[in-house]
Amino acid sequence: MSDRSAASSKRLETPRSGGRFHITYDVEAVGRVSESIARFLGTGRYLAIQTIIVIVWILLNLFAVGLRWDPYPFILLNLAFSTQAAYAAPLILLAQNRQENRDRVSLEEDRKRAAQTKADTEFLARELAALRLAVGEVATRDYLRRELDEIKTLIAERDEEATSDRR
Repeated sequence: MSDRSAASSKRLETPRSGGRFHITYDVEAVGRVSESIARFLGTGRYLAIQTIIVIVWILLNLFAVGLRWDPYPFILLNLAFSTQAAYAAPLILLAQNRQENRDRVSLEEDRKRAAQTKADTEFLARELAALRLAVGEVATRDYLRRELDEIKTLIAERDEEATSDRR
């Protein structure tokens, strides 16, 4: 049995197991932090701060003779921008993916709500149609008054005919 496990651990189609160092982290916390960073990178405040830092960097490296840590081609500044871009792009993509997932969930909820609203509206329309049919068959107050007035008029006409016939 141990020969078999030793042989299977050397096979390429069998994944390795155990013995590896695994880092555990909260995916939601990483997502929230990346979204906050992505939101900050997209603000005018960030652009203003970055512009001021770049201007100060260039001015110090051009005019402060004793402080020239990054001479004219500004290689260190370019490295800083490259590093920033290398981290910013995946953070922005992660934030966009999380937003897309939230939008998808929201859209599904909206569809369910719209379907429920449509079903409720159709039910109410059927109920309203049933009530209209039922009201059409029920005698209304105005209808009864009109009928009673007609009967009263007929009775009054008969009384007049009866009194005229007696004379």
